[in-house]
Amino acid sequence: MATPKSRPRDGYPGRALALILVVTVGLVALMFGTGNTKPRLGIDLAGGTSITLTAKSTDPKAVNKSNMDIATGIIERRVNGMGVSEAEVQTQGSDTIIVNIPRGGNQQNAADQVGTTAKLFFRPVLAVAPSGITAPAPTGTPSAGASGSPSTAPSGSATPSAPAGASSSASHAPTASASATKQGRSVGEALAAEAASPSAAATGASTAPSAAATGSAAPSASGAPSAQATQPSAADLSAAMTQGTVPPELQTAFANLDCSKPEVRAAQTGADDKAMVACSQKPENGYYEKLALGPAAVKGSDVSKAQPSLDTQTGAGWQVQLQFNGTGTDAFAKVTGQLATQTPPTNQFAIVLDNQVVSHPQVNGAIPGGSAVITGRFSQAEAQDLSNVLSYGALPLEFAKSDITTVSPALGSDQLKAGLVAGAIGMLLVVAYSLVYYRGLGLVSIAGLVVSAALTYSIMSLLGGGIGFALNLPAVCGAIVAIGITADSFIVYFERIRDEVREGAPLRPAVQRAWPRARRTILVSDFVSFLCAAVLYVVSVGKVQGFAFTLGLTTALDVVVIFLFTKPLITLLARRKFFSDGHPWSGLDPKRLGARPPLRSSRRRSPSSAAVKEA
Repeated sequence: MATPKSRPRDGYPGRALALILVVTVGLVALMFGTGNTKPRLGIDLAGGTSITLTAKSTDPKAVNKSNMDIATGIIERRVNGMGVSEAEVQTQGSDTIIVNIPRGGNQQNAADQVGTTAKLFFRPVLAVAPSGITAPAPTGTPSAGASGSPSTAPSGSATPSAPAGASSSASHAPTASASATKQGRSVGEALAAEAASPSAAATGASTAPSAAATGSAAPSASGAPSAQATQPSAADLSAAMTQGTVPPELQTAFANLDCSKPEVRAAQTGADDKAMVACSQKPENGYYEKLALGPAAVKGSDVSKAQPSLDTQTGAGWQVQLQFNGTGTDAFAKVTGQLATQTPPTNQFAIVLDNQVVSHPQVNGAIPGGSAVITGRFSQAEAQDLSNVLSYGALPLEFAKSDITTVSPALGSDQLKAGLVAGAIGMLLVVAYSLVYYRGLGLVSIAGLVVSAALTYSIMSLLGGGIGFALNLPAVCGAIVAIGITADSFIVYFERIRDEVREGAPLRPAVQRAWPRARRTILVSDFVSFLCAAVLYVVSVGKVQGFAFTLGLTTALDVVVIFLFTKPLITLLARRKFFSDGHPWSGLDPKRLGARPPLRSSRRRSPSSAAVKEA
């Protein structure tokens, strides 16, 4: 019966080498296959934008550490959710947040969103009117009326005119009032109707301009037309076209509100439980609308999910679908049921984001089920951005962008070159030391460094494309420190082997006996380094985390390389005559190491004892 083949005393080192080489080649192939052939660079290496946000609130107590931490987390999730490679968000002082957006991401889009409060409310519409409208200058020519008396009629397509069928005589002009009958008509038609109405004051539009103010001039006593007509103001035109009823407490603010000015649109604020005035977020038919809104009926905090979608059925374009939680579902169904019984515009529901009206659709019936849709002629990017800010929540504070700084890519390139030069110098020094001091064994340490570098580079490149990890300058420093950690593990093992050779042990037994003691030392050393990196990553913020992450990654890879590459490779080399016989260039020459001669089993006999025996 054949004796089963026994396991070699030094194991199967070829298997471990094959495993790590397959893993290394696989990672490199995956790196090229996915196109992530280079690590992503942070703002200090690639350039980018740095934004300083300063918190502001009417309540000084609201600017506290808890709200600042919440805002920091929301901003970071927003920017990272947009696909930016690395959003570095950190607090500074008690009321400042620093946001660094590396080059390569959508810097402008991210910069627009970082300070957006994203406070969403659903408010009933009380009144609506166009804002910032100016009437064209009147142009009139004398013409004979039906009765033979001279009169003037507006001419030119750009000039508001009375609807078809209206008599040229003022006594036969149609009567129009500021009511819901104007809904759906163009601005020019509405202006013309208001201008042609001599009884506007009787119907409630007391501020409507007279016929003479809008382009028709009464003849003078001499039969000549008037030389000049009065131009109506934008406020008068807006008041004439107001739909609905403005609450008394908002009438002054509503009348003075000019939404055509960007600074006015951005400055509107209002309490959640009180009525307010607001501007539309986008112009409608070339002008912005101003609205009087009731107290908030549904809050954005009741939105559990928001996602963009394309309306292919009605062709309305991109929209944002909302899903409410239990509280929001009940409130939304109740208020939509109430609005459905009202007449325009009080049957409209304004969707207010950061005190600006995104849209104010009409409600035709109660909407149960906890779902709603925000429409507003969005582009795909705008719908995605709105979904993003609603999904991640509203900021607990309002922020002002106190400073926006762009870091030059040239400066980042110089810092990257300096880091690479430092790393190359460190690597060359380690290689030179290994070759001079360890000779043949130095080639083992160089090969280990190459494998470790290949693993580190490929993993960082894949992490950049996978989770958005960006390499910053401190991370480069961590990689440079890792060169010393990896070389230190080699040195520990090499010195243990040399100690065994000095004791007179042959190389193959020396390699096996040195490994347990070297392994223990290497594991303890790497554990301490990894623990420090983990603690530093948890307690630090910003760029220091890049250093801690890289240090922890390379420390873990050092354990992999020393166990699966260095030890198996030395085991195989110990079987070669060049190393086992202690060649002077192998680094394991017993004479150079001062090895003791091997102990013999018998003692040398003394000359006197030999003489006595011969006698």
